Amino acid sequence: MIITTGNDPIPEIVQRAVSLAERTGCNYVPRDNLSLPKLVKRHGEEEVLVVLQEAVRLIRPGMPSMEFHPSMGYVRAKRILKGETDPLLSAADMIPGDSVLDCTAGLGTDSLLFSVYGGETSKVTALESSLPLYALLIEGMSQYTTGKERVNEAFRRIQVVNSDHLDYLRAQPDCSVDIVYFDPMFRVPLTDSASISPLRQYANGEALSPESVAEAKRVARKTVLLKEKALSGEFDRLGFTELLRGSSKTSYGVIKIGN
Repeated sequence: MIITTGNDPIPEIVQRAVSLAERTGCNYVPRDNLSLPKLVKRHGEEEVLVVLQEAVRLIRPGMPSMEFHPSMGYVRAKRILKGETDPLLSAADMIPGDSVLDCTAGLGTDSLLFSVYGGETSKVTALESSLPLYALLIEGMSQYTTGKERVNEAFRRIQVVNSDHLDYLRAQPDCSVDIVYFDPMFRVPLTDSASISPLRQYANGEALSPESVAEAKRVARKTVLLKEKALSGEFDRLGFTELLRGSSKTSYGVIKIGN
């Protein structure tokens, strides 16, 4: 993957792109007013991450581009700030200050909700095994600005790590985090949404393994949480108790630690 900018970038944007390339181990390539297809052809790379003044965009030629954006996560975050409940937080049995390990960060929506509700004393770690998504996340979460300062601060508090979740879990001490969360990519999508469809080309599509769940149970102090399609056989296969939510197409499965 190469990292570049838009045409005629200001020095601040160039520096951000250079710093991101150094942090991720990718190559920074000056745009030089080349079109993205020409840039890809010249450097022989499949993906390009473009750092812009107010956005960061991930592009793979021939596929829909993906821009960092909290989407419905921002709407849910504002509801949380108003004191409303959220099914994710209720299922996790989270309280402010809890630490959370989000093992499948994706676009970071759920990590944002955990961080908003958890507040300044919580620690939210978001794991993403895909290098392109990881690069999109760390740039987006460090720069994206909403109309709510508490949401912006919540983004900045999230620690994003480029790692396979099983490898990361194996390296953690027993009972070292309050909540461990999994939201694996559904094998068959529920919808063809504008935010999820591009994500599928980058995200890890492997099914969650029993070994990952076993490691999560060792690491968690309170709850291991799984999001899946409602009535999915994955809940039974992996030992979760499903919490059905009326007519919702998705459910949360829980394993309470110590119960």
